[in-house]
Amino acid sequence: MARTKNEQLVVDFFETLSSGDLEKLRGLFHKKAVWKAMARDIPGAGEHVGRDHIVDEFLAPIRGMFEPGDPKIEIKTLISKGPLVATETLGLGRMKNGKEYHNLYCWVFEIKGDKVFSIHEYMDSHYVMGLVGPDAPV
Repeated sequence: MARTKNEQLVVDFFETLSSGDLEKLRGLFHKKAVWKAMARDIPGAGEHVGRDHIVDEFLAPIRGMFEPGDPKIEIKTLISKGPLVATETLGLGRMKNGKEYHNLYCWVFEIKGDKVFSIHEYMDSHYVMGLVGPDAPV
């Protein structure tokens, strides 16, 4: 599926994220990486700065809302130009509250020095709130 080195990094990123191996995923991030969840009032919304913060304070709690091994990410579309890679994906899995997860995403990655430097993540946030409820930590 990947045609460039940057696209392959994004494919590797989603394969690793889907595996749940956050330590391996940490190695794919630039030390000063920024992940911006482009939603409001949902768990994980906003900007997360720094590789360690992203993995430990953002991804670990979000993945903790799911059954072990979930969610899985399927890449549907992958395009790139220079250091930018954009992709449409589908997130699938089961949450710890027993609800099935089936969300659509769009991502824009910036690659710097063979590492993920920035991510803008777009998703159906209304759908997420319907699954986690109004009392979910945000």
